[in-house]
Amino acid sequence: MAVLVTGGAGFIGSAFVHAWCSRTDEPIVTLDLLTYAGNLDNLSTLPADAKHRFVHGDIRDGGLVRALLEEHRPRALVHFAAETHVDRSIKSADAFVSTNVAGTAALLEACSEHLATSGRNARTGFRFLHVSTDEVFGSLGPQEAAFHRASPYRPNSPYAASKAAADHLVRAWHVTHGLATLTTHCSNNYGPRQFPEKLIPLCIARAIAGETIPVYGDGLQVRDWLHVEDHCAALRAVLERGTPGATYLIGGHGECRNLDLVHALCTALDEARPDGAPHARLIRFVEDRPGHDRRYAIDASSTRDELGWSPRHALLDGLRATVRWYLDHPNWIERIRSGAYAAWVKEQYGP
Repeated sequence: MAVLVTGGAGFIGSAFVHAWCSRTDEPIVTLDLLTYAGNLDNLSTLPADAKHRFVHGDIRDGGLVRALLEEHRPRALVHFAAETHVDRSIKSADAFVSTNVAGTAALLEACSEHLATSGRNARTGFRFLHVSTDEVFGSLGPQEAAFHRASPYRPNSPYAASKAAADHLVRAWHVTHGLATLTTHCSNNYGPRQFPEKLIPLCIARAIAGETIPVYGDGLQVRDWLHVEDHCAALRAVLERGTPGATYLIGGHGECRNLDLVHALCTALDEARPDGAPHARLIRFVEDRPGHDRRYAIDASSTRDELGWSPRHALLDGLRATVRWYLDHPNWIERIRSGAYAAWVKEQYGP
């Protein structure tokens, strides 16, 4: 038996695949369309063996998904594939609705059809793990309690709304069709191989290039930062010990204002590359984006109590290690920023 991962060439998905391959001999199959944020470089260091298989394809292609389910008969599907960048969703929401909503529905439908003919053992043992976000809960005030399992849905961006819709579909498939689903809500992730449109890799990449570092508004928005390795450890715990139909919140105990985070990155860059110091001189405040949520925070106590998981990476240590990774992998950044990777994907797989 295997595990099927959607979006496994993306940031969090590839971290999950790497962690999986390093910890078990159980086969894993990656399905990824390789849109702008999907990157085969993220999987290039995996051993060349039969344990991992990459499939180039679309989660909205029900025939392809059903064929993969029939061929590999996985015990679980771990669903990372999504459009995730809030700024892009503000400019155009179509791709977010298509991938995050219609794509999730297509996966759920394919799993239900496959399991209907797979026998009782396969149906009872199968798990559909849907990786969602804390952004579906909206924005918190400075003194409000952190998000928890019973927090109401209040999405404020098209991205968050599309993920909320996907969450509701996953719940409906569990209740209506009896599919053994698991849903997780994570806080902001960081770590190696993150596409440089997100805050941390954007700041690092621009600082390395001597370019200005943009900070939205006053920079006082608060986020709870979660190292991607801690997130993947939590996902494995949810997959193995989670209760079907339940939701699990995953946070890093790393609340930090955006401006403070950027200054911490600059300090880490000063330490690692003093010839460019002080990197904080590159910080520039820019116009805030519409509907910018003020604060996110996660109460992960139920996940800790039920599954025995807790994050291991302290934020400042994790930021230093992340800065070091990007400094040690300049070609990874350059291929993304130059468009060379996108051209290679087109050459290999067509437009």
